[in-house]
Amino acid sequence: MEDIVNGLGRSAAYGALGVVLLTLGIFLVDALTPGKLGRQIWQERNRNAALLLSSALLGIGGIVFTSIWTTYTDFGKGLASTAAFGLLGLVMMAVAFWVVDVVTPGKLGETLVQEEPHPAVWVTASCNVAVAAIISASIA
Repeated sequence: MEDIVNGLGRSAAYGALGVVLLTLGIFLVDALTPGKLGRQIWQERNRNAALLLSSALLGIGGIVFTSIWTTYTDFGKGLASTAAFGLLGLVMMAVAFWVVDVVTPGKLGETLVQEEPHPAVWVTASCNVAVAAIISASIA
């Protein structure tokens, strides 16, 4: 029974950390795009904004998953490692967004909140997934 309680406590801690990192991801995407992200997705049904946010959340989720899966036997060290790699993933996604914005015509953030689906969103979403895969591979 003690193992179950211990496992539940660790799961709750990792779960809470994952939710915090996902929430930071939402704030990051919101900061990178003009307007309010929630309004763009839920009220205006903007597919561009939804795709960008979805890719960031899946990327962060993948990083957190990989970090937990390969975690240290020491719980505190594993939790700290998961936080560090999750934050690194968020920073790298923001850098990748900025690089794509710099090397392509127009303002990427403005493109992402247009009503019409735009191919640039797929490029940016792919960057999020690629960055997450790179960070995840570095963990494993």
